[in-house]
Amino acid sequence: MLAVLLTALLALVSAPRTQAVWLGRLDPQQLLGPWYVLAVASGEKGFALDKATKNIEGVVVTLTSENHLRMLSSRHRLESCDVNVVELRRRKPGWAFENPSLGVLDYRVLGTNFRDYAVVFTQLEFKGEAFSTVELYSRTDLASPEAMHRFARWSKGLGFLSQQRAMLQQDLTCAHKAFRVSRLSEHHPRPTARASPL
Repeated sequence: MLAVLLTALLALVSAPRTQAVWLGRLDPQQLLGPWYVLAVASGEKGFALDKATKNIEGVVVTLTSENHLRMLSSRHRLESCDVNVVELRRRKPGWAFENPSLGVLDYRVLGTNFRDYAVVFTQLEFKGEAFSTVELYSRTDLASPEAMHRFARWSKGLGFLSQQRAMLQQDLTCAHKAFRVSRLSEHHPRPTARASPL
């Protein structure tokens, strides 16, 4: 039993190094634009109880003139769909991003085919709670088998239990809310809001 625990701990400790090496080859331009969030693995308290009520979410990624990632997202919070804007600064070396003042300690792409999906890891600290998520971003509202395989592999490999993983329901209302707000903000830019994290 001790050997199993040590092996699991070693895997978790070594995983970020492996990811950082991979991300050295990431062109952030490939991440830009609108994405559907189709699946989530989360260590957030209460996620397992609420996951059955969560619909597909939306994220629109842009790059600022300072090379910060600007994330406009529509996320489910307590049976509502909230739209938030967060800017993340690049943390060198590699292509990891952060904004500790907003509770985003680590944001990185674990795997992508640079075309229609990305598996994204985020480490958060929000309202005194620290947790991580793995999300499946997709350019369309249906995930490819390759995308689902990559999401399953990463979420299991990082230790998320089956009750901590969810395919989001096929209601696109919340996702489209982010896309609409993004189109409006292109015509009427506003300062970045300090809002709840990703």
